[in-house]
Amino acid sequence: MTPVARQEVLGLYRRIFRIAKKWQSASGQMEDTIKEKQYIINEAKTLFQKNKDIHLPPLGLAPQRGRAFRNQEKLRKLSKPAYLRSYDEVS
Repeated sequence: MTPVARQEVLGLYRRIFRIAKKWQSASGQMEDTIKEKQYIINEAKTLFQKNKDIHLPPLGLAPQRGRAFRNQEKLRKLSKPAYLRSYDEVS
C-alpha cells in the first residue's frame, strides 16, 4: 500500500470512530445509542481487519478520448468497490 493510500485509510478509520463517539440514535434512547455506537465500532473493526490485505493498484486517468478512456469507463461501471466485496461475505 502506498503511503498516501495508507494515510487515507487510517484517516477514514479515525473518522468512523469520531462519528461513532458523537453518535445519537434516532429514538433518543440512551440504550439504543450505546448499542448503535458499539455496532458502528465493531463493524468498522471487522471490515477494516478483513480488508487489510487488499492492495489495489493506483489507477491512472486515461485521456478523455480514445479507446483507453472508454475501456476505463466500462471497467469503472462494472467494478464493485472492495469494501462492498467483503461486506457481502460477512452478511
